[in-house]
Amino acid sequence: MTRFSQGSAALLLATAALGPAWAQPSQVQISGFLDLGIYRDFQGTAQLGTIQRSSISFSGAEDLGGGLQATFRLSHRLELDTGLGEGYGQKPFWHGESTVGLKGGWGQVRLGRALSALWAHDWKFDPWGHMNRVSSSAWYQWFYYVPTDRASNNGAPEFGRTPNGIFYDAPNLAGFTLHLSGSPERTQGPGGGKPYAASLEYAQGAAAAMLAFDRNGSGDRASFAAVKYRFGATTLMSSYDDSRRAQDQGRSRVLALGATHKLDGSVTLKAGLGHQRLNSNTHMFYSLGADYAVSRRTTLYAGLGQQRPENKSPSSSFGVGMSHAF
Repeated sequence: MTRFSQGSAALLLATAALGPAWAQPSQVQISGFLDLGIYRDFQGTAQLGTIQRSSISFSGAEDLGGGLQATFRLSHRLELDTGLGEGYGQKPFWHGESTVGLKGGWGQVRLGRALSALWAHDWKFDPWGHMNRVSSSAWYQWFYYVPTDRASNNGAPEFGRTPNGIFYDAPNLAGFTLHLSGSPERTQGPGGGKPYAASLEYAQGAAAAMLAFDRNGSGDRASFAAVKYRFGATTLMSSYDDSRRAQDQGRSRVLALGATHKLDGSVTLKAGLGHQRLNSNTHMFYSLGADYAVSRRTTLYAGLGQQRPENKSPSSSFGVGMSHAF
């Protein structure tokens, strides 16, 4: 036996002996959301591609004892029609999230890259969950002047995720939950400041509400308020967003209304209206849609959206698609 093989054998024996002491019970989960459809975009181009978002995630937790857990989450976003990563290489591979953290009775702290305290929860007040390029007014109008980072994707803006971040989610107290996010690092580009965000949610029975504020490292600011109420099979929602680019370089104010109605256990109808005051111009967004739940995880859907900018001809988008969650 060579010296190398003797050393390798010793290492294997030592690892085997220490393994039971190191190995702790853990939970690892693979999950994802796959979406693909055929649609005509607002420029009139027919496409086959992702109408909503597609992703695959790896998450887990290890019991550390005393009610404490170590957590991690890795989430990759992709274009299902081509298999390429979202943004075609411009965005990082773990674009969705890449965090490690600790969780206990006091809440959860995560470190890494993730949605800011605003973006992680605003989707609950849009009928399309802020992720439908055909029908969601939120996709096109919300936080118009406030990317979470102006240059984090190889020089391109990032709408939603804070890199080099610290994220805190407080435990629920009488229906209220506080979320905080920020970074100790200054962002690149104009301003060069440190981003931070906070949101306060309320959810109890049929009612839900949210107040949030987000400031990126460049000094752009967004304020958001939303309410939602369920009347039997019908849910009504409304939100208001005021986003301002630093140095008074632009302002967008959006009032959005939305509704969903379940016809039975399988069909959900959706409707939305977005009124945007973009600087001195008014932009309207109208939308309709329907989901058909084939199973608990698979959904067929159709959507229609129309943009009506001030002093311009309206343009429409429509599409049909299929999504599968696992």
